Amino acid sequence: MNGSASTEVLLVAGALGIIVLAAFRLSGPMRVFLIAQGAFWGLSYIAVPSVLLTVQPDPQYGDNLPDPRLAVLGYDPGIAAVLRPVVFGLWLYALIVVGYTFWARRRRTPGAVTGSGYYDGPGGDYRAPIANNQRFIRTLLVLYAVGTVGRLAAFATGNGGKAGELESPNAILNLVTILATIGALGLLIYARPTTGRGMLLIVGGLTFGELLWTAAVQSKTPIMGAALALAVRFAMTGWTRRKVVTVLVLTVLAIGGFGWLQSLKANDEAKTQSVLADSSYPSSVRPFLSLLRRFDGLEAATDAYYAGPESWLTPDQTLTHALQTLVPTQLLGTEKFQSGAAWASEVRGQSVDMSGVEVSLAEGNINEGYVLGGYTGVALDVTFTFVMLLIWARALYNPHIPMPVFGLALIEVPVLFERGFLGAFETLGKYLQAMVLVWMVYVLVGEYQRRRATSATPRLPSDDLENPSLITDILGNPSLATDVLGNPSLVTDVYPSAAPATDVHGNPSLVTDVLDNASLVTLKMRAGQWV
Repeated sequence: MNGSASTEVLLVAGALGIIVLAAFRLSGPMRVFLIAQGAFWGLSYIAVPSVLLTVQPDPQYGDNLPDPRLAVLGYDPGIAAVLRPVVFGLWLYALIVVGYTFWARRRRTPGAVTGSGYYDGPGGDYRAPIANNQRFIRTLLVLYAVGTVGRLAAFATGNGGKAGELESPNAILNLVTILATIGALGLLIYARPTTGRGMLLIVGGLTFGELLWTAAVQSKTPIMGAALALAVRFAMTGWTRRKVVTVLVLTVLAIGGFGWLQSLKANDEAKTQSVLADSSYPSSVRPFLSLLRRFDGLEAATDAYYAGPESWLTPDQTLTHALQTLVPTQLLGTEKFQSGAAWASEVRGQSVDMSGVEVSLAEGNINEGYVLGGYTGVALDVTFTFVMLLIWARALYNPHIPMPVFGLALIEVPVLFERGFLGAFETLGKYLQAMVLVWMVYVLVGEYQRRRATSATPRLPSDDLENPSLITDILGNPSLATDVLGNPSLVTDVYPSAAPATDVHGNPSLVTDVLDNASLVTLKMRAGQWV
């Protein structure tokens, strides 16, 4: 690297480094998510620019890593210009994170129970009360089972969808497959198996399933969501050396497995084009090319640079579109605004011929803010991202079912990584329907458990007169245990009855009849003295 572009890349690295360092001063899922953001943005704004500046590849068919627009400008001046809003946004975000870190550490009282109901101790051992809700865990199992059937049906019928598609080929199947995602991530985070075999089944089985779905839909989102969910789980239960090694190993396997599974799906012509495109890169870079090509943040930043500040929607239009995405299409009466599709046609379309191309693109918070309102828009968008992060961290511990589902949605859909204000509202509107379905399944599971418990309740024993011995007889008199005359021996009916033990005066000492008005252990006032 040389020239001004290297300076911008180093500034990006500095901002991300501060974010990661501040994250290590926090505990729980906040730490995990901030580190994940640093890694995600590092791949988009450090790794990809570094490869382009080092290799200087020529744009060619089948290789989307080099951007022809940057090649025309020259990689060094082009990347430097494109990254300036990114540098501003990331440094502002870093300052917000550092400020929050100082505030959180001064406010924290080790050993206290916070408002979210989890333990915030010096070791960062966070306990989610909802993890002890077995009804919720069973609901997640049902969701994963139903959603997996939906995934198989979608794959078999060719309705699984692909990354970047505007709409799912089958809306119902798409909603059902979302249930599998919620179930998988929920079990990865909240399930607490008591055996090593159960732990292996949860971690290994669900992660492998998400890796297969990643290859099926040709999107990095499922496996990234699984890896992040696993890290959140460990953040809740406490980190150990073994857990750190597990996350690192799974991350490496996921990265390697993603490229391998993608190669299995490619035909001979695609494989030939891929080999030809990869041949222009050093051998040390080639294993990572399939991964780097999935991180298109630099490409979106190039879109924003060519479009210019305040070149897209007005503030009123932005707010209107955001609110409309929360309303179901059937009630809205018109097609919802899709920010990813609009970005492709209206923003990227200003510098790239997008005629005849229908695709939904991830714009990123900084890039979206820049075209909406310049540097002011960038500031607002990154602030919104951090506020969403705070809400997400609290939602995971909330005992009310809709909130954890919202938290799982933000893990699966990389809103806080590669989407902005409009994308976040789109995701929320999409998952509102899923929240309703999850709540309905939760209610059904609870009703099933209640009926099963009722049918399994043993019949209470009765006395010789078929009067219940732990409840009342047909006259409404209590009859815990009766004597041979049918009179209660531990409590009394309307008739004076003998008590199991009396004192020397013949007065009941444990229970009395209606004339003495005393129970189990009482004293009676006679002549002004207790007897």
